[in-house]
Amino acid sequence: MIPESAYVAPSAVLSGTVVLGERARILHGAVLTAEDGEIRIGSDVVVMEHALIRGRDRHPVTIGDAVLIGPHSHVNGATVEDEVFVATGASLFPGSVAGTGAELRINSVLHVASRLEPGAVLPIGWIAAGNPATLFSPDRHDELWELQRTLEFPEVVYGVPRETTMREIMSRQARFYGAHQDDRILEDRPDGNDA
Repeated sequence: MIPESAYVAPSAVLSGTVVLGERARILHGAVLTAEDGEIRIGSDVVVMEHALIRGRDRHPVTIGDAVLIGPHSHVNGATVEDEVFVATGASLFPGSVAGTGAELRINSVLHVASRLEPGAVLPIGWIAAGNPATLFSPDRHDELWELQRTLEFPEVVYGVPRETTMREIMSRQARFYGAHQDDRILEDRPDGNDA
């Protein structure tokens, strides 16, 4: 659903159940794919160029009001509460929550099933993991892995136990993403009907 007050750039892609709030702005090259789970965008939200927002079956996307989703950012099955700033290249993974007024700065990561508290700042290139999230600088990988391992990324993202092989995971993913290989592009006709 796209209200009259919203704007979707001609080169943006909205697929599946995507609901935009009043005055939402979806800029060039942004992709909102809700084929596997819905996406709900609040009012006065700007999704900048080449951002990817992906709804998931077990983790639909909800974005509150007055939110900026920066260029090249990735919101995958996450909840973004009101007045959050998501900078260029930031990533939010399934089951994560960015609390009201939080800032995720350039190339930061909010890990699966993790919650960034309201008003928190995730510095440039840092990783937040846990609920509530602990912040890790990139040089603290070993400490991060100790916590990250308990978040069960394969279970949250793919619905499989950690010991599942990449061959099995990717076979399932290839089947899922191949569902549209026979689709065709519909062109607008002058009479207003699609071809």
